[in-house]
Amino acid sequence: MIIIGVAVGVLAVIAVGLAVARKVDGDSTNFLVAGRSLAVPLVAAGLMGQAVDSNATLGNTDLTYSLGFWAGASLPLGLGLCLLLTGIFFAKRMNAMKLLSLPDFYRIKYGRGVELAASVLMIFSFSLLLAGNLVAGGFLFERFLGTPYWLGVVLIVIAVLSYTLTGGMFSDAYTAFIQMVITVIGSAALLVWVAVRFGITVPEGMGPFDLGQLGDPAQGAVVNWATLVALGIGDIVAIDFMQRIFSARTPEIARRACFIGAAGTALVGIPYALVALSSVAIFGGEPTDGPVLFALLDEYAPPLLTILVLSAIVAASCSTANGAILGTASVAVRNIAGVEPRPQDTTVADPLLRIVRITMLPVVGVAIFFALVVPQTGILLTLAFDLMLAGLIVPFVLGHYWSRITTAAAAASIAVGVTVRLVLFALTPTMYGVENTLLYVPNDLVGPGFDGWPTFIAPVCSLLAFVAVALARPAPLPAEPVVAAPAPDAVPATEA
Repeated sequence: MIIIGVAVGVLAVIAVGLAVARKVDGDSTNFLVAGRSLAVPLVAAGLMGQAVDSNATLGNTDLTYSLGFWAGASLPLGLGLCLLLTGIFFAKRMNAMKLLSLPDFYRIKYGRGVELAASVLMIFSFSLLLAGNLVAGGFLFERFLGTPYWLGVVLIVIAVLSYTLTGGMFSDAYTAFIQMVITVIGSAALLVWVAVRFGITVPEGMGPFDLGQLGDPAQGAVVNWATLVALGIGDIVAIDFMQRIFSARTPEIARRACFIGAAGTALVGIPYALVALSSVAIFGGEPTDGPVLFALLDEYAPPLLTILVLSAIVAASCSTANGAILGTASVAVRNIAGVEPRPQDTTVADPLLRIVRITMLPVVGVAIFFALVVPQTGILLTLAFDLMLAGLIVPFVLGHYWSRITTAAAAASIAVGVTVRLVLFALTPTMYGVENTLLYVPNDLVGPGFDGWPTFIAPVCSLLAFVAVALARPAPLPAEPVVAAPAPDAVPATEA
């Protein structure tokens, strides 16, 4: 019954996605940025849908249950902070540039080489992000249907591809609106049920007002702040967020949608953290079989609530997954392969549209690989944007607000930031409190107590590299503007 209920919800979302796919009309601009025509509700829902994913729900509850409120709530709060900062400083500027993908910004500001470097880093990071959302599907189907974990991952991919391949950003926007309605209702219903059935309880030292979690390294303060910073700042250069900002009809709509999305992300994420805190008393703080939220729903919740909450998690996962697939494929085709959209005055098939659709298949293949190798939720999300923070945020911010930017400075910033982050990642035995099984080189130099600090060190190194190179090799001064002389036979109006 539970899986049937969830399946009905997924099929309804797919039907809506396929129904609006006709709006693409064979045009890559419609496919990638919805013809730059979306109003506030659809842009805000899309931004919120990219933020409220399985990482911010399942990852949130797992980390909160184990380590405290700020360990888990830092995920949705960090994502909400990102949208707030984007709305204040960047949304109007980026929408006004009329871009098709985020790496276009790096090409315009720094040239083709920096565009390529930024694109490669974005593709790798978003493969991790997409994988984190596929993990939720794998666990869900394994727990409630009894299928193998890998089959659940594949089923989520099939569901998302069914409408993303056809409708692109139009399908994403309309399905995200429905998905976010389901998610908001599901999170509210879950919190109310736990409050009525068990009461909201906060274990000692683990609550939102136990600020040792933000001030005492022994209580995970460094890791918690690292999560907030990685998501709150690193996520600003997220290709899926920016695709929705590009899709807004006006710069003001883009700005307002960011603020609404930020508030919605926090309002959905906090209830999941409170539910996880209460679950400590329910399960006695013992490890659960799989994600703690799934265990709570499976063992205690009534079927209708379970269907609603699981539908919300699947909806959130699908919403983020289709944005990640679309954004990653468009970056690979447009910014790495250099494929351009068709000219507006021709009727030939749009090559950018066709190749982006084809490229979605290998994109999901890479994400499936990561989901099978690292079956974690919140960790993959944070790691993805940790890399973006290390390499791309400095050239992005200074590209908006500093006049002395240069190509060499951007290249040095990306190279230094990413290199430092990867080296520190490989040397640190844990990543955000979880064992580093992805890329760890055993050593005696760095211990678990260093966890979290690489998130701060890498972007600082990136900033220092950018500023040093920019000051050492300043950009040439712009040429003086040439004022055209009046034609010889021109007669001033006062003499006519």
